[in-house]
Amino acid sequence: MVFDLDRMKALLDHLGNPQRAFRSIHLTGTNGKTTTARMIESLLRAHGLRTGRYTSPHLKTIRERISIDGEPISEEDFVRVYGEVGPVAHLVDAQLGETLTYFDVTTATAFAAFADAPVDVGVIEVGLGGETDSTNVLGAEVAVITPIGMDHAEFLGDRIEDIADMKAGIVHKGATLVTARQEPEAMEALLRRTAQVGASVVREGKDFGVEERYLAFGGQVLTLQGLGERYEEVFVPLHGAHQAQNAAVALAAVETLLGTGLDAEVVREGFAQVTSPGRLERVRTAPTVLLDAAHNPHGMKATVDTVRDEFSFERLVTVIGSVEGKDVLGMLELLEPITDRLIVTRSSTPRAMAPAKLGRLAEDVFGEERVRVVPHLPDAIELAVTLAEEDQGVTLGTAGVLITGSVFTVGEARTLLVRE
Repeated sequence: MVFDLDRMKALLDHLGNPQRAFRSIHLTGTNGKTTTARMIESLLRAHGLRTGRYTSPHLKTIRERISIDGEPISEEDFVRVYGEVGPVAHLVDAQLGETLTYFDVTTATAFAAFADAPVDVGVIEVGLGGETDSTNVLGAEVAVITPIGMDHAEFLGDRIEDIADMKAGIVHKGATLVTARQEPEAMEALLRRTAQVGASVVREGKDFGVEERYLAFGGQVLTLQGLGERYEEVFVPLHGAHQAQNAAVALAAVETLLGTGLDAEVVREGFAQVTSPGRLERVRTAPTVLLDAAHNPHGMKATVDTVRDEFSFERLVTVIGSVEGKDVLGMLELLEPITDRLIVTRSSTPRAMAPAKLGRLAEDVFGEERVRVVPHLPDAIELAVTLAEEDQGVTLGTAGVLITGSVFTVGEARTLLVRE
């Protein structure tokens, strides 16, 4: 990872600056970015706009990162656009004597694909941080910041205010910042940035928010206070209070771009069509198997709260695989109260934490008798289902399996469990 925008700007200059061919909404934050981006995109599409969505990382295929009108870019179009970007990237490498990163090139490929489509609006998620991220060449008119917590401290700093300073860098002169509720230290950094660059700001809890939510089959029904209007009976097919918060932020972002007073039926249509693979996604019943890509304590708390509040499991078996550098202990401590048995495993990424190491950490939290170390993910899932199905006085239909800990683990589990 190299945090330097000069090479990215040079590459885009050579490509004719495709990022200027469409309006854009730029998102950062610690958790909820991808789902909020998908909500924004769905709302924009419901309003008749052609969209490009760039998110990361992907669960199965790199094409997921570059979506046009809600669908991953086709293999043919991906190859064609990369065929145009790749040679220019090599030229820039030769000119500057330093290679562009993987993320630089995928970002440029996304921008070129969106300009080529063409799209009306690009919904672009930051890869890491904000100010020095490869995507921060947009100068987007709407900047969105989801809740900020501790993650990637080795790159962004080990204080909330330092992380917020970096993420606030996506707010540019004349833009409007749409922000979720934040810790006071984070909000102070965001407001300081808006003042410095002359940007506007709208805040959850002050200018918009969730007024009411209740559970419904397959998700929840919300009453949302937008920037101008109140929207009632909005069904969102996702679980958790955090997803309600994401919906409020997404609505405010779209209102900021399109203007307040959106048609309530169109808003309902847009939210009803939202999907977010790998985010408390139910992929099997009897036992219920949930996939959730929480990979830090901030995200895991939302996952645990939702599982506890919205799924009445009498027995829960959790499968966890994480990567080096994450606060694994913090995630394990959150999982312990809701988990009956823990199975430790790993994905195939070279960054994966060794199961033996993860197992030792888990035993410190759960006790040796509740932890099993299974090095291969398919075997771990099979064992989890077997343990969940054991008849030990558990009411039929109340056993569950949660697979979590990293996007890599969830992506590989999804490949095994979901036919598409």
